[in-house]
Amino acid sequence: MEATLCELAGRLNDWDRILVLSHRSPDGDTLGCASALCRALIGLGKQVHFACADPVTPRYAFLFEGLTFPDFEPEHVVTVDVAAPDLLGTLKETWYPRVEMCIDHHATNSMEAPLRYVDSHAAAACEIIYSLLCEMKAQITPEIADCLYAGVSSDTGCFKYQNVTPQTYRIAANLVELGAHGAEINRRFFDTKTRARVEMEKRVYDTLHDYFGGKCACVSITDQMKAEAGAGEDDADGLASLPRQIEGVLVGVTLVEKAGEGYKISLRAIPPVNAAEIAAVFGGGGHAGAAGCKINASLEQAEEQIVAAVGRWLEEHGL
Repeated sequence: MEATLCELAGRLNDWDRILVLSHRSPDGDTLGCASALCRALIGLGKQVHFACADPVTPRYAFLFEGLTFPDFEPEHVVTVDVAAPDLLGTLKETWYPRVEMCIDHHATNSMEAPLRYVDSHAAAACEIIYSLLCEMKAQITPEIADCLYAGVSSDTGCFKYQNVTPQTYRIAANLVELGAHGAEINRRFFDTKTRARVEMEKRVYDTLHDYFGGKCACVSITDQMKAEAGAGEDDADGLASLPRQIEGVLVGVTLVEKAGEGYKISLRAIPPVNAAEIAAVFGGGGHAGAAGCKINASLEQAEEQIVAAVGRWLEEHGL
């Protein structure tokens, strides 16, 4: 059922032995939510464990510094920033039937749980976790403030995306007052690049294709490119924003090779284009400005299919 923050807070204050789940290929928002919630619950004397289908990369490891998770059989399962069951990855079969609480900000959310709280107006799911912790009367330590600020900053592109609201700025300001290292986190996420990341960007630009008079720009990232650049997952993080940065582009498309699974498609759009509607053609989803899906095909076929979907959307909307 759709729940209120008050109801979520009441349950979490009553519960113990809680498992918190993030989505696969975890980003700053899902990990910021999970680490903040885990820290707050531990501070309230709860037994808590965290799980994700994919490892936490070095870029986000600081969110979990000092945290240890004991082994126990969970009594309650909570998902954060997980918009669809498949986003649980390899954890879906074991844990999705037991999910009791879903906390998310994606309008396309398709999770089923006894307690659901989905606020599509929140720029980041960490905004919801902040409000939830306030409702729970949990202490927001500087470490928790860092986790929440990291999620808000990463999911808003350092506060420059269209999803930012006045409430986003208010929450960010409150987190800085509570001890979040805002400038350091922003620098870590947006102003620092490894040598491998620079090598990746050079290779990504070499794959650039323009479509529909420059309204759509498409780039690709293959495993071979990563190997040549000596790049890991962190070095590829954020590359999806590159094609949208080109003047005149309404839709930026990034195809990322997933061994044995074809390509993960990341869509970045500016108004009036709705990236989520395009991704939905292939069973994906997300937000109007940022969405994703998967296409199990060769690179050439995957690019052809996603570009065709973009073209249909632009034509249907007179663009």
